[in-house]
Amino acid sequence: MQYLTDRKRAVGLGAAHTGTQSHWAMHVSSVALVFLVPLFICTFGHILGHPYAEVKAYYSHPFPAIVAGLTIVVALKHFASGAQMMIEDYAAGTTRHALVIGAVCLSYAAIATGLFALVRLAL
Repeated sequence: MQYLTDRKRAVGLGAAHTGTQSHWAMHVSSVALVFLVPLFICTFGHILGHPYAEVKAYYSHPFPAIVAGLTIVVALKHFASGAQMMIEDYAAGTTRHALVIGAVCLSYAAIATGLFALVRLAL
């Protein structure tokens, strides 16, 4: 038998024993979005309102296409993580599992759709 205090047993463990990883991932993705969103706004705003042929030619260059792709992936992964945390805090039972699966599936579907549209536009 170990003689540990309650505090010593709890050091390094969140309430679910895994909270630190998702918390850190949210911080990393939010810092990435601090840089990506202004870049995306600048690159997208520059071409907004132009004809389709010019937009297609603009996104055939690597920089705007990479910025748009990274913004789509990082923003929607951040959304999925945040939605999952919110659902886990406020829902219970089978409803919780269904909502988490739905939010994650919605996020991955949006990522796939956005990247597919970007690839079609860039090529």
